[in-house]
Amino acid sequence: MDPFSWAAVAKFVAVLVASYVLNTALAPKSKNSTPEAATEDDWNMPMPDEGTPQCIFFGDCWTADWFVLGYGNYRYQAIKK
Repeated sequence: MDPFSWAAVAKFVAVLVASYVLNTALAPKSKNSTPEAATEDDWNMPMPDEGTPQCIFFGDCWTADWFVLGYGNYRYQAIKK
């Protein structure tokens, strides 16, 4: 390669590094990097009223009326090992 090409490559790398340093220095700083844990109140699951008759399905079934009878155990406390 001739010297002009090396100068162009060096200029490109210098501009690239300067741009990275400038963007890193001027980027907004995050106050909290960890998101808040979801609580049980954050889930909006439709639940039936007390005493509503319930159907039990085994396998995959389609029904016109549906509601959520149980939706598992969503933890909202930290798991400690």
